[in-house]
Amino acid sequence: MTEFRVDPPTAAGERELLQGFLDYHRGTLLWKVSGLSGTQLVERSVDPSTMSLLGLVRHLSEVEKYWFHRALAGHDSPPKYWTAEHPDGDFDLATPAQAEQDVEDFRKIVKLSDELAARHALDDTFIRPGHEGPYSVRYLYIHMVEEYARHNGHADLLRERIDGAVGE
Repeated sequence: MTEFRVDPPTAAGERELLQGFLDYHRGTLLWKVSGLSGTQLVERSVDPSTMSLLGLVRHLSEVEKYWFHRALAGHDSPPKYWTAEHPDGDFDLATPAQAEQDVEDFRKIVKLSDELAARHALDDTFIRPGHEGPYSVRYLYIHMVEEYARHNGHADLLRERIDGAVGE
């Protein structure tokens, strides 16, 4: 399933390493959701959690939009999957019928995130909405790698429960 991800470089500049690790983790998520039906993607296989593979895709779409689009670039990018009424809508409102579109939306959001980040140096800073202090683009990359790594651990367990597929 390596068509979804490329190993990050082992010797490169800082920007290339950070981007490589982020891309690797994004690809890992796409690998974990590949080849499953919409019904399998919304399966909540670790009770009592409402987490599903599609919920993770939707959640990470929102995380990408928040950090890259809204915080870094200052775009008006309201949440698509959750509301005040449904704060966990990225997980709770995922449906099999929307699975393919949600994965495609994730891909588009990631592409735009990369375009927005490429406009900034690692030392550039931004103000996160509703938070104090500046954040650097370097911090953003490290935070996103951590976010994906944590959730890819969840994805690995969910996928194994669905069809037994395992992998790093």
